[in-house]
Amino acid sequence: MTSQNQTQKTSPEPVRDPLQDHLLTPANSAVVLIDFQEGQYATVGSATRDEIDLGAITLAKLAHAYQIPTVLTTVAVGMRVNKPTVEEITRELPGVPEIDRTGVNSWEDADFRKAIEATGRKKIIMAGLWTEVCLAFPTLDMIKEGYEVYPVIDAVGGVSTVTHQTAIQRMVQAGAQPITSLALGCELMRNWARDDSDLYRVIINDYFRRKRAMGHTSGNLF
Repeated sequence: MTSQNQTQKTSPEPVRDPLQDHLLTPANSAVVLIDFQEGQYATVGSATRDEIDLGAITLAKLAHAYQIPTVLTTVAVGMRVNKPTVEEITRELPGVPEIDRTGVNSWEDADFRKAIEATGRKKIIMAGLWTEVCLAFPTLDMIKEGYEVYPVIDAVGGVSTVTHQTAIQRMVQAGAQPITSLALGCELMRNWARDDSDLYRVIINDYFRRKRAMGHTSGNLF
């Protein structure tokens, strides 16, 4: 039972230095989305498209709401092999250009590397299809180059559960720090009493609405 004399807390704690914080902040991180294209979705076997989109759309919404530098890349569109990024993602990222590649490893593409370097950020929040190739390869390379990489596990998928899980193990062993979309949102928002906490409230409520539509338990709305 709550004591009547208990102090009511309505003010946020002091904000830590957003550039030096060891946790993710909108000021020290960048977001990367790799190959969210029809052909990639069609070959994923570790999760359904709806399950992937639940996390991937949330990630895109967070990037836009918190004005985090975002890099969006595709493979083989110019070669007329694949289609561009699906609309479900691009409509959440207005004004973000797509960088097309020919190779499966984004880090080997000069334009992609330049885009990452242009963000000026070393903490890279990254999602891609497939987990074992399009996400794992640049993650391994970027860690070697001194970046901290945070794969968004609920926004990705592999050809099978085995390939997806094996890729996560490989990335973690190399130093990657897995995260999920809602946890990322909490890390960016940090305190419900902050003036900008409504940015996350809108996104988390949308997440649970979409989760309900998928037939899963909704959880509490904030």
